[in-house]
Amino acid sequence: MSVDIFEGKTVLVTGGTGSFGRKFVKTILERYKPKKVIVFSRDEFKQYQMRKEFPREKYPNLRFFLGDIRDKERLYRAFEGVDYVIHAAALKHVPILEYNPSEAVKTNIYGAQNIINAAIDQGVKKVIALSTDKAVNPINLYGATKLAMEKLLIAANAYTGSKETTFAVVRYGNVVGSRGSVIPFFKELVAKGVKKLPITDPRMTRFWITLEQGVETVLFALKESVGGEIFVPYIPSMKITDLAKAICPDCEWEIIGIRPGEKLHETLLSEEESMHAVRVKTPEGKTYFVILPQFEFETKDLNKWKNFEKLPEGFMFRSDKNDWWLTVDELKELIKEF
Repeated sequence: MSVDIFEGKTVLVTGGTGSFGRKFVKTILERYKPKKVIVFSRDEFKQYQMRKEFPREKYPNLRFFLGDIRDKERLYRAFEGVDYVIHAAALKHVPILEYNPSEAVKTNIYGAQNIINAAIDQGVKKVIALSTDKAVNPINLYGATKLAMEKLLIAANAYTGSKETTFAVVRYGNVVGSRGSVIPFFKELVAKGVKKLPITDPRMTRFWITLEQGVETVLFALKESVGGEIFVPYIPSMKITDLAKAICPDCEWEIIGIRPGEKLHETLLSEEESMHAVRVKTPEGKTYFVILPQFEFETKDLNKWKNFEKLPEGFMFRSDKNDWWLTVDELKELIKEF
C-alpha cells in the first residue's frame, strides 16, 4: 500500500494477542505511522508476553486493553476515539466447540453484535472482521457461528444511520504455522521420533495462506472497502499427504478418520456467492475475489466494483478444485520458517 491510511489514526485489534493479531500489530507499527494501536484481548498472560515482545521504549504508541468482546460496556470504553477496528477475536477449535456450543455462540455471534453496536455508537470509521472458509456451507458449529457473524457485519451497514461507520469481512482458510495448526503438530511428532504421522483422510485438501498473506488481505480490505463486501484472497491449495511428505519424507501414515465437524475439502467462495462477486487484480500482482452484498445500502458506494471482472457461471473456489497447487518441494521450502 503506497498511501499510509493509518497516519494519525487509532487502530484497535480484538484478539490482538493471537497469531494474526501479533503479526498485524507488528506490520502496522513497523510499516506505517499510526497515532495509537490498541491490543484488546482477554488473556492477561498473553498480553504480558506481548508487552515483552513490543517494549514501550521502542513502541510508545502501543497500548493493551484487557477485556472480552462478550462485555459490551468494556467494548464501549475501549472503542472511544478509535478510527479502525480489526475484529479477530473468536473461539475457533472445531471439536471443542462442537461440545461447548453455547460458548461459541456467546463469543462468535453475541460478541460480534457487541462489536457492531459499540463501533456505531462510538463513531468508529471502519470495521474489518476476520472469517473463515468454514463459514461457507458450514457443517460444524464454528463455521455456523462465523456465517452468522458475516451476516451480522454485512447487514450492520444498513443500521448506521447518520454515522459513517462501515463494516466489511475478510474470509480465508487456515493459517499455516499458527497456534494449533497441523505443521507445528507434525513437526513436534517428528522431533519426538515418531515415524508414523496421523492423517485424517488421504483425500483431504486445504487452502494454504501465511500470516503475511492474511495481513495483506486485511490491509487491502481496510483500504478498498466501502461497506458490505466480503474479501477472499486467491491462494493455493495443498494435499494433506503432500504436507506430510514435505515434513517427514520417510514417515508412514496412520489413517485416523475425519474429526467431528471436519470436511474433506474447504470452500472459500461458493457457486451461489460467485454470481454476485468480482475478481480484482492489484498492480502488485495479487488477486482477490470480492463478494458484494445482495442488497445495497443508501450511503455506501458499491458502484466502485461494477466494472471489475465478473466470475463465470458455475465458478466456485474450493480447495480440491483450485487451479493453483503447491508441490511437495514447494511445501518443503515454505515450511522451513516453521
